[in-house]
Amino acid sequence: MSTPHPKFIVDTAWLQDHLHDPDVVVVDATTHLMPRPVTPTPPVPYDVVSGRADFERGHIAGAQFADIDGDLSDPDHKLHFMLPGPERFAEGMARLGIGDDTKVVCYATAFHWWATRFWWMLRVFGHDNAVVLDGGFQRWQAEGRPVETGPAAPRPRAVFTSRFHPEMVADRQDVLTAIGAGDACVVNALRPEQHAGAGATNYGRPGHITGSINLSASQVVGPDNRFLPLDDLRAMLAGPLAKPRVVTYCGGGIAASSITMLLTEFGHRDVRLYDASLSEWAPDDSLPMTNPGAPS
Repeated sequence: MSTPHPKFIVDTAWLQDHLHDPDVVVVDATTHLMPRPVTPTPPVPYDVVSGRADFERGHIAGAQFADIDGDLSDPDHKLHFMLPGPERFAEGMARLGIGDDTKVVCYATAFHWWATRFWWMLRVFGHDNAVVLDGGFQRWQAEGRPVETGPAAPRPRAVFTSRFHPEMVADRQDVLTAIGAGDACVVNALRPEQHAGAGATNYGRPGHITGSINLSASQVVGPDNRFLPLDDLRAMLAGPLAKPRVVTYCGGGIAASSITMLLTEFGHRDVRLYDASLSEWAPDDSLPMTNPGAPS
């Protein structure tokens, strides 16, 4: 599983050289999760705030803005961020000027996993020509590369053909089947303290899905928001890379997309992201969770 040249991670210098290519669309997928008070425990631990205001304060020149929660999620589901239907996703891509042959460069002004979530959604709906900008907007801006303010300049409407790949998406039964299976690995992408049942944020019950391991999405990038060297990442992901089947999860299916992308980068062929993640799992007392921080 050697990857001498990243397939899904692109450098800022490459993007600047291709910024005006007609077949390249740059997309800011930023969303913010604003924590709610922990007492009393809220039914949802955060408020979802679109990153559009940040985008209009400054974005990569020529970029579009994707509102993942507002435009690209299932509006009828009780949980945030659940995948929309193929038609809704195709319409969203068409409005952004993303067609079947478009190369999409995904980035965020906040945590990198919003970019990987958009990357993953594109792949779920059959679009394989997408990459994530290494270092995101933070690096782009620090390097003094072209920035614009205000709303996105409209692009010509495109034709996007949705081809849904259900084998990339896990549900609770897939997780239950994977727990304890010798050929499977369940990966929690939340921060180590959350995996351990500590920290201020939980999704109904603290801790992690029983049997899962912790590979935090927060630890795959350095202080400069760039991904760690590929050899380091490959070593970090050695456990799940050795298993034929992997299911990734987090709180709401966002951070898990970072680990999903990296496993795919290194050639894993069967990685499913549990879209509902702990937002569905933790409130259901019938589903097994382990809380190492609970009093014995």
